[in-house]
Amino acid sequence: MRRAFLLTLLLALVAVPTGVVAADEPAANTPGPAKEVLDAWNYIGGKLVAMAEDWPEEKYDYRPTPEVRTFAEQLLHIAGSSYLFIDTAMGKEAGPEDLPREKYRTKAAVVAVLKKSVEEGAALIRAAGDAGMPKPFKFPFGDGQISQSGFWMAQVEHAGEHYGNLVVYYRLNGVVPPASRQSGN
Repeated sequence: MRRAFLLTLLLALVAVPTGVVAADEPAANTPGPAKEVLDAWNYIGGKLVAMAEDWPEEKYDYRPTPEVRTFAEQLLHIAGSSYLFIDTAMGKEAGPEDLPREKYRTKAAVVAVLKKSVEEGAALIRAAGDAGMPKPFKFPFGDGQISQSGFWMAQVEHAGEHYGNLVVYYRLNGVVPPASRQSGN
């Protein structure tokens, strides 16, 4: 019985249907690593910009509890951390991870700096291209090296964490976030 099962399993693994591409042969329509990173960067950036534009200006200083950032401070943190990555990628001295609320007092100013950070990061990812994505890069938070694709994806993941924070701000105010409205949730 066991032998018959193993033989069947082996035959199933060997009898790969035609048209399936082996793992080490990329399909013609598979995007390259730069496009994958760029798509992820723009996806989360777009969701955060949509929130920044959607949230009422009078609630920009809303915070669920005294210990956490306001809505505006969350967005300024994301823009600031994106600039930290942008500056690092450009070989510049990195600025602060949190942009000051005092400098970005209005909703329009917060939206503008957030949009600009997404656009500037996207431009650097495009400029690096597929050839640049596997190249080693000094990770700004530690002593190690990371590929450029891993470097940019670290900020995508970080931005995603704060997107989740802001979803809670929406839900606590009885408002459905823009991305959930589009999907009917």
